[in-house]
Parts: sequence; structure tokens; C-alpha cells
Amino acid sequence: MKRRAFMTLLGGAAVSWPLAVRAQQTPEVPRIGFVYAGSKAAAALRIEAILSGLRVSGYAAPAQVEIVARTAEGDPAQIAPLVAEVIAKNVNVFIVNGPAVLHAAHLATRTIPIVALDLETDPVASGVAASLARPGGNVTGFTLVESSIVGKWLELLKEIAPRVKRVAFLFQPATAPYAQYYLDVFKAAAPSLGIAAIPAPINKTSEIEPVIAEQARDQNGGLILMPDTFLLVHRAEITSLAARYALPALYPYSNYTKAGGLVSYGYDLLDNYRRAAIYADRILRGTKPSELPVQLPVKVQLTVNLTTAKALGLNVPSSFLLRADEVIE
Repeated sequence: MKRRAFMTLLGGAAVSWPLAVRAQQTPEVPRIGFVYAGSKAAAALRIEAILSGLRVSGYAAPAQVEIVARTAEGDPAQIAPLVAEVIAKNVNVFIVNGPAVLHAAHLATRTIPIVALDLETDPVASGVAASLARPGGNVTGFTLVESSIVGKWLELLKEIAPRVKRVAFLFQPATAPYAQYYLDVFKAAAPSLGIAAIPAPINKTSEIEPVIAEQARDQNGGLILMPDTFLLVHRAEITSLAARYALPALYPYSNYTKAGGLVSYGYDLLDNYRRAAIYADRILRGTKPSELPVQLPVKVQLTVNLTTAKALGLNVPSSFLLRADEVIE
């Protein structure tokens, strides 16, 4: 029997995943629940990464796994109902994306093991984990960023756009409840670089353009995006607006630079999903989530879009290009 894996998408339709073939289900098939706060297209990439991690764990041998997946399409109001829907499918382990999904899952169950991606940067302070080394309870997982990276974002934006003297930090409070953790570092790091730090919370898409337009009114303006599922879902609109208003901007993921953003510096999003699958496998084999330490990300990527830089009239230093993991021309 060949290995089978499939996901159940929002709406309840069962879809065979490309790397698997159909086989008859049995009650012994392990079920992994997955709720993603963003789009179905982005969720598909992450499910592929989860399946890749499962192969590393030995599921390339004749075995089966069912992934019950739901996506919120960037709508925070959909998260709690989708979490409840997945839990009702009697999943054995739950992989969740983002602090908002984690919060909903943690409220909904204290018995189903949860492997969280994009964990709040201080899961101990939030009450999710007793400690990073031994989290206790039913939650473990992987943080996406740590606050020290904020200073690096400011340095890189200043290096590629030296004229920048005031920078807005864009985020959506509902999908970035950890915002203050980063804002504190943002405000502390900015003065040493001669930058005025401007928190820029938004609540809906119609508020994105006014923030960008306001920053662009000053030729010394710049923009940094917080790691935030809401912003990631709307990356095409954000990068397009930044280009239209000629505003230098730094982004937390390479998804943005590939969509036309100037520069990004952040952790490999999909790597944590592969690592989460390995954790899920260990849980399915009997390890308690309380015994699996919360882990930091390990792969960092610097990406620069030279086409966008030229359109903004920026000369990217050769030293900057040599450090880049990817240069888009």
C-alpha cells in the first residue's frame, strides 16, 4: 500500500495531495489538524512543508496520515469557529499558525496536543508555556521571530535607504497581539540610528493606504512591517502602495520582496512547518508535548529586489548585495 495523505479544505471537500495516492482509510490512520489564519494558497505551501517533515520522520514507508485543514482567509472572526470544526474531527494532534489561532485552540482544548507555529515571542509570560525548555500542558511549538531582529530591520532599512529618518511600524492588533513586545524594541533601537519610531496600528485594509501616504509625504519617511498574518495576506496591495508612493519599506518575509517589495529580512517560514511535522510525529509516537521544548527559528534570509530599488532611485551597496541570500532583478 502506498502512502496516502490528504487535506480537507474549508467547505468539507476531501482533496488528494500531490505527493500521495488514495488508499482505503482505517480507524488507525492518525489525524493531524491544521488551522491557518491566511489564504488557502498559502496554506497549501505550508501543508506541503508539513508533509515533507513527515517524510523525514519516516512516513515515506507504507503509512497513512490525514490532515484536516481549515483556512481563515485573513479574517480573525473565522478563527475560533474553524478551530472548533477541526477539533470536532477527532484529531490526534493539532498544528496551528499564529498567536490568534493558538489562543483559540488553547481555549478550546487542554487535552489535544498542540504544536504551534509563530508562537508568541514570550509564551511563558502569556501563560501558554511554563518554560521554554519544558512547556508543560498541551502546547509546544516554534517561535517565528525574536525581538532582537527589530534592530536589524532598522539597520538594514537605513543602510539601503540612508535618507530615512522616520519609520512607521505597521501591524494589525487583532492578528498581532504580541505587538508591544516588538514596539518596545523598535522604540529603543531607533534613536541610535537617528530614526523617529512611529507605531502604526491598523484595523482594516482601508487604513493601509493612509499610513503609507502619510509616511511618503516626508521624503525621509520609511516603513517596516511587523510579522503579521493580516499584513501577509494583503502583501500585494501593500507592496504596490509602497511602490506608488515611492516609500522605502522593509518586510519580515521574502514573500513581500517577491511581490515587489524592496527588501526583506526574516526567518524561513516553511522551515518551521517541516520541524513542526517532526514534533507532530513524536507526539503521535507517544511523546508528550510538555516534554518538547519551544524552539527558536534557525534559518534567516535576506532578500533584496533590485528592480524596486532602482525605481525608488536607491543605489544598493555592493556589500549589501554580497550579504543577500537572494537578489531579485
